[in-house]
Amino acid sequence: MHILLYVPDNQVTNNFVPQLWPFVLQRLTPKDHRVSIIDGNVRYLSEQELVDFIVQNDVGLVGMGFMTRMAQKAYRMAAAIRRETGVPIVMGGPHVTEVPNEPLGLTGHPQYADAVVLGEADDTWPRVVRDAAAGTLQQFYQPAVIDGKDVKPSLKNYPQVRWDRIDLSLFDLMRFVPSTAKRMLKRLGLNHDELYVVPVESGRGCPYGCEFCTVTGFFGDQIRFRDNQNVIDELLCLKALGKEKNALVSVFFIDDNFAINRKRTKSLLRDMIAQDACVPWIAQISMNLLRDEELVRLIAESGGRWIFMGLESIDPDSLKVANKSFNKPAEYAEILNLLAKYELYAITSFIFGMEGDRPGVSENTYRQVDAWPPGLPVFGILTPYPATPLYDRLQSEGRLTRPEHWLDFQAFKAAYLPKGLTADQAEDEVRRAWAHCYRPRAFRKSQDWLLRNGKTFGYQVMHFVARILFRGIYFPQMTRWAWIKLLARNYSTIGSLVFQGLKSQRRARRKRSDTAALPQTPAAGASAALRESNLKGMAGQAPVWKAAGSLGDGEEPRRESIRTSSRVT
Repeated sequence: MHILLYVPDNQVTNNFVPQLWPFVLQRLTPKDHRVSIIDGNVRYLSEQELVDFIVQNDVGLVGMGFMTRMAQKAYRMAAAIRRETGVPIVMGGPHVTEVPNEPLGLTGHPQYADAVVLGEADDTWPRVVRDAAAGTLQQFYQPAVIDGKDVKPSLKNYPQVRWDRIDLSLFDLMRFVPSTAKRMLKRLGLNHDELYVVPVESGRGCPYGCEFCTVTGFFGDQIRFRDNQNVIDELLCLKALGKEKNALVSVFFIDDNFAINRKRTKSLLRDMIAQDACVPWIAQISMNLLRDEELVRLIAESGGRWIFMGLESIDPDSLKVANKSFNKPAEYAEILNLLAKYELYAITSFIFGMEGDRPGVSENTYRQVDAWPPGLPVFGILTPYPATPLYDRLQSEGRLTRPEHWLDFQAFKAAYLPKGLTADQAEDEVRRAWAHCYRPRAFRKSQDWLLRNGKTFGYQVMHFVARILFRGIYFPQMTRWAWIKLLARNYSTIGSLVFQGLKSQRRARRKRSDTAALPQTPAAGASAALRESNLKGMAGQAPVWKAAGSLGDGEEPRRESIRTSSRVT
């Protein structure tokens, strides 16, 4: 049987990175079946094009996994498949687990799926495939239950993804960048045609249970981890592929909370260093866990570049209502400065429309952001996802204005009545924050901070490229003309980067010239060999980010970093 695993696009940004779940399920599919993967965030297909692919390739089963914001698109594509083919559709993921009757047509809406998979599908998927092949597909598939709780996959025998057999161009972040901008970036010192950002998971689950979050409801509060060596073998494979393809490979650890067990995380990072599996990486980590300076140091030494953290608010009362009082706004600046001390930077996420928010909340927030080391702030509006405590509370209070907002998806639009401001005001606060933090002056302010603090040219380019890409989450910049205007508006920062790039090149040429002029005596050769040996030995010490390969400076491609929006199976 030919199986198609399809990911609908998220209707906001086209995820920076394809989702991981299809590649995991591909590895779990019984060997006598063929699997194709289409991620709509990378390969956009119209409804008719998807139907044509299914018919022309004799697909016998379609699997779809998605989050709530993808539901509208998933249902639209499924409706076309059901209308024009007789191919059964199985749906799963967080949204389907939250509202399993909806895709089956049991809530008054049309039927979009023949079967649904509840929770994590690792242990369930082989049974789904066997039933589909036998023509005995059931409506519901769910994990075993013991003492009232779902039995979760242990991850002890996690199926490593065979990245060496996958077209990594799907993970190339440079696919978003027009050729003109690529040429400019090469002149600035970004010496790679491709920048792969590959999703890897080392564990699942989160015990915190924030009011607005679907993670605990889907993955549970039972924390599970892959064995260290299982993770490291995957990293070593990716590192070798990057070297082979002369590409910069980065990893996004998509764990719900990468450092939730600090002892285990430190063990993994030490093993990465010891086995030279260090790659540039990004992960999601709660800020309260980053008070541990030893953990921060190990993150840096193992190749960490960016940490995604949900700060959500600078108001303690709002955080308390959201069951996230472990975030302490008074500590934000101290912890962010600790990260910057180790060349680590933050992707800070904020939510507007929380219970304590009033008009002007965006300005209060971005004034604090302005005082921190440069990072990548992102802003959204509070969204009541189905089956979360937030949804249930707002529903009981009669404050939901669009109870099935996912069926009429509108990015950055309120689906409820905020308490301290109107829905229009909340949306405007989001717009103001994005406009302030991604205006040309913000780009230049970040560059000036990096220069003032003696950061290398590679870090300067890394920040500029990352800020350009993150700006695209809110502001449309998919056309060539949009890129031309964007780069023109940032002429001041680009001019500074060009100047710094030329200085870096001159220093490199002068260093090569001085080295060539030295007499090549046996003693000098031995000394040079010793220096090289010492530099390699430093890979597990403080300056590993240089050994790991930062963006630019003509360094060898050696690492990985950035994120998947979500893993849905």
